[in-house]
Amino acid sequence: MKLSLEALQILDAIDRRGSFAGAAKVLYKVPSTISYTVAKLEEDLGVQLFERVGPKATPTEAGRELLKEGRHLLRAAQELEVRVRRVASGWESEFALGLDSLFPVSLLGGDIAAFYEAADSTRLRLVSESLSGTWEALLDRRADLLVAAGEGPSGGGYVVEPMGTVRFVFAVAPTHPLAGRAHVDAAELALHRAVAVADSARRLLPRTVGLQSAQDVLSVPDMQGKYALQLAGLGCGFLPEPCARAAIAAGTLVAVDVEEPKPDETFYLAWRTGEQGEALAWWLRRLRAPGLFDGWLQRLAGT
Repeated sequence: MKLSLEALQILDAIDRRGSFAGAAKVLYKVPSTISYTVAKLEEDLGVQLFERVGPKATPTEAGRELLKEGRHLLRAAQELEVRVRRVASGWESEFALGLDSLFPVSLLGGDIAAFYEAADSTRLRLVSESLSGTWEALLDRRADLLVAAGEGPSGGGYVVEPMGTVRFVFAVAPTHPLAGRAHVDAAELALHRAVAVADSARRLLPRTVGLQSAQDVLSVPDMQGKYALQLAGLGCGFLPEPCARAAIAAGTLVAVDVEEPKPDETFYLAWRTGEQGEALAWWLRRLRAPGLFDGWLQRLAGT
């Protein structure tokens, strides 16, 4: 056969990351290996799979069809491997925990150490995504358990359990034009650049949160970057109140009352329906611990 599971993994990674270099990084391969695999497959199949414009790679019509069907094969192979290994030990050979980018992986340091003491034969992988991208990681089997923001996509196939809620505050640097305003309406807000965390989803409909129509937007990959740029006065926007609390108290950020405040965001634990395994059970017990979510928020606040 001209197709292999490794080749399908490479094609999938190129599509998800948008470039050969991005695929090489996520697959821990050198770029030349990625280029050779794709070129060899295109030669063997007699079709072009990607259009290359500079560093960007976009699937052709043939490439999209191969990816669509190939992902079914990848999921089937992953499920088979998991079932076989689980029968032998009860523990998953690999377990992927997906976190919304609001929460840095450093919050899990103690939990990771405890997990390795309980499951030294399971390889742990941490996945950081934003907004709908976190849910997409679960549906695409790149994550086995999520800490995700907001409600998941329609269609089911997963179990959800609320962890807690986060309050948001609109904040700007003291030098920002909105810093001295007692109240800002939507029309005035639209005149100022917003800093926003970009949704990392590639297939699901991306979410936009707290943005005005036609507003200039500076997109960043995570909440830590958003906080830093707003602190530097390069834009405005909503921040999790725990993240902004110390800066507001110190006067390096100013809270502003806006016409359309952002509602509290609920965060959920989510995992695929019917999934079982000792690693999943272990992490569910750990992340359900009383006070854990509030402890995360306190650490984000620096208290």
